[in-house]
Amino acid sequence: MDEQKRQRYEAIAAELVRLAGGRDNIGGVAHCATRLRLVLEDNDKADIKAMEDVDLVKGVFVAGDQVQIIFGTGLVNDVCQVLADSIHMDSMSLSDLKTKANKKMNPFQKAIKALSDVFIEIMPGILAAALLTGLSSVLGNIEAVQNNETFYAIARLINIASGAIFGFLPLCVAYSTVKRFGGRPIMGIVMGCIMLSPSLADAYAAAQGTVEVTTLHIFGIGVDLIGFQGGIIVALLMGVVTAKLDIFFEKKVPEVVRLLLSPLLTTLVSSFLLFLIIGPIGRALASGITAGLVWMTEHLGVIGYAAFSGVQQLIVITGLHHVFGAIESQLIADTGRNFLNPLMSVAIIAQGGAVLGYLAGHRKSAKARELCIPSFVSVLFGITEPALFGVNLRFRYPIIGGCIGGAVGGVVVYLTNLAALGFGTTVLPGIALADPAGNGYLNYIIAHVVALTAGFIMTVLLGIFFNRKQVSAEGAGVSANAAAVSERRGNAASQSSSASGDALAANDVKASDGAGLEAVSAFADGEYMSIEKVNDATFAQKILGDGVAIAPSRGKICAPVDGTVEMVMDTKHALAIRTQGGTGLLIHIGIDTVNLQGKYFNALVKEGDIVKTGQCLVEFDKEKIQAEGYDTTTCLIITEPLEGHELKTTRERNVRCGEKIAEI
Repeated sequence: MDEQKRQRYEAIAAELVRLAGGRDNIGGVAHCATRLRLVLEDNDKADIKAMEDVDLVKGVFVAGDQVQIIFGTGLVNDVCQVLADSIHMDSMSLSDLKTKANKKMNPFQKAIKALSDVFIEIMPGILAAALLTGLSSVLGNIEAVQNNETFYAIARLINIASGAIFGFLPLCVAYSTVKRFGGRPIMGIVMGCIMLSPSLADAYAAAQGTVEVTTLHIFGIGVDLIGFQGGIIVALLMGVVTAKLDIFFEKKVPEVVRLLLSPLLTTLVSSFLLFLIIGPIGRALASGITAGLVWMTEHLGVIGYAAFSGVQQLIVITGLHHVFGAIESQLIADTGRNFLNPLMSVAIIAQGGAVLGYLAGHRKSAKARELCIPSFVSVLFGITEPALFGVNLRFRYPIIGGCIGGAVGGVVVYLTNLAALGFGTTVLPGIALADPAGNGYLNYIIAHVVALTAGFIMTVLLGIFFNRKQVSAEGAGVSANAAAVSERRGNAASQSSSASGDALAANDVKASDGAGLEAVSAFADGEYMSIEKVNDATFAQKILGDGVAIAPSRGKICAPVDGTVEMVMDTKHALAIRTQGGTGLLIHIGIDTVNLQGKYFNALVKEGDIVKTGQCLVEFDKEKIQAEGYDTTTCLIITEPLEGHELKTTRERNVRCGEKIAEI
């Protein structure tokens, strides 16, 4: 970096530090391909708007707890380094910066994020169980299936499969939680097995009083030998405790006996905490919460009904909802009618409406469709775990929209005096339980349509409110890439001229004079498509520039042109190439794959390398990246087209590396 540029960047850094609220307000500094990222101790002390007017800044926005300042590829590296040097702080990795940002979260935000992290790991199993449960419910109501030996056997096996997954859900949660908090996952499986031991009374049967419960006494403290079926919160807490104990004993136990004593001590201490402290607290919560909700419905009229159906799905998140079965059975025994069933049913369908509301706002995202569609299908059969943990709770505002929709549905249930004559099924199968008195079937449908619609509308409105800044910010972020490559080009030009601006202009003229069209070849094997079809608004709307995309069928990215590699990101998910004719290109592998921090990527070239069309540039593990939930669609963006040149594409089709797909 020459002295003139360094002085310019130092001035930029000084201005950013001042606008960020001073050195003491900056907790961390990092950068990605195009953005300088700051974690501030107090965002209110920063003048975000004024940062947009700083020299070379193309946009500024706040995403989560990070202030992201758009500079562009290449330029952001230099500015970040100069800024970090000026405040005597090392530039962080993105993962370290994310950890720093997470420390600013309040306890509720941390709990929500932990839930999301844990359940993303086990979401495929929950989705499978939910859909199998729905299929089992449908088959169980078909007379032909019940009367045919083979069909009946198939239906039973499906029912066993679905019930087993949900029956052992606490084990899955304990496993994922221990893994999330740094312990050995096998220790989570061990604790899950203890929670669901056949030596313990079944929690559902115990709640309904249909099984005898043995009570032990330890130092005068009664310990009920009841299992933890459905005990999600207990499993989460035990996962955290087990992970911390596992880490502690692995450090403290001498190495010579570590393999023997460390797992023994972890399991022993965790088990005592489970039965003496964490388990009893969970059961006390179940008793208190359910008693309070039932009291509201019986004494507060329409307000109680709305409150119950508004928060009932939050109880499902905790896993404490299984005790409702005992209350429902008692209601039927006492009155012959169960008003809780339709309240729970509208609460469920409202969460389905929230899923559709989220999908409506992200309809271009294949990842969103992949998650939302099966989640909604499971909701139709009364299973909300995929919707809650996979979508609504994970993205926060949909859970609010769903709860509001549930409350609206509860009002309809109250006004129509809707009730059920049984319990155990909800939503579509639940209509068979509806009390037909007073147009009960029609009222059941109306209540569910209203709850679904309310959940959908509220989620769409909340999504507009919560996403407005993020959407505009991402647009600014992508547009910065073009300026970044331009800055790199300016660096090269400045080496041959003291007037860098004049040199850049001269270079532009030289590159475009007499230049013909340059062929662009497929940079991956796979499905070639227009950039508008990419499941990311910033690429699809061509905010950065025109381009094309390929959904790769294997994990190799090849050079689309003869040229020079100008930049390779540390995370290896993006690189810039200058064609022989002078056009600037950016290859971006996947959507949001910067979050992987280079995991599963292997760059085969470096900055300054001369490459030929078809030469392999980057290898990546496509299956593992997709398994972590990322779209691997790879974009080729024309970040710096020559004057008067435009992209001319060929028809969409399956292509192989080296096959011509466009001209520029």
